[in-house]
Amino acid sequence: MRLSGKVALITGAARGQGAAAARRFVAEGASVMITDVLDDQGKELAAELGAEYCHLDVSSESSWAEAMSFTESTFGHVSVLVNNAGILHFSALADTTLADYQRVIGINQVGTFLGMRSVVESMKSAGGGSIVNVSSVEGLGGMPYLTAYTASKFAIRGMTKVAAMELGQFGIRVNSVHPGAIDTPMVSEALGRPIDVSPIGKKLALRRIGQPEDVANVVLFLASDDSAYCTGGEFVVDGGATATHALSG
Repeated sequence: MRLSGKVALITGAARGQGAAAARRFVAEGASVMITDVLDDQGKELAAELGAEYCHLDVSSESSWAEAMSFTESTFGHVSVLVNNAGILHFSALADTTLADYQRVIGINQVGTFLGMRSVVESMKSAGGGSIVNVSSVEGLGGMPYLTAYTASKFAIRGMTKVAAMELGQFGIRVNSVHPGAIDTPMVSEALGRPIDVSPIGKKLALRRIGQPEDVANVVLFLASDDSAYCTGGEFVVDGGATATHALSG
């Protein structure tokens, strides 16, 4: 029970990587607040796991205030935050509208900023905590047609390091996780059609696409006291994608 006694809030947790993290956290003894904008799926998962659900638009200050108030009144002070919510948008730079760019930044980047800011006082009251920010391999290197997404994920990487330096004195650790190709609906939904991502796996060192559970296991490590001396770090979960470079092919 590696998270026994801990209160965790996970964003974008109704499905995919967030749902996998919620399952692992509950199994390891945490009190889990599942948050998302997909209310039906979120409520169903919470009922299945014995967790709680709260609607949360991560780009909204007032929504964060409501989610924090509900979490603290339900479980007590938050000791773990997983900033997992995010969206993907494919578009060439020249064709990317300002509205599309700002939508991605608002959820991925601003949502992470608001999440970190929202839990500081609660974690201080709890005597410390762990913030896990989900970035991407696109927070380590660029990808064509993902200008907004890449910008947001690089920003998360940078914000993580600043927060780690500021909050360490309070016993609050902040780390970023950088998933690669993971088997979730995000790519297919961004493109508006089903996409078979399995061929990508053949290019990777481990010869397979990642599963949400692969990411959840790393998030669990960072949320737990097993990572007590880890802060400001970057933890890659990519099957070896960033172990090479473009000339290797």
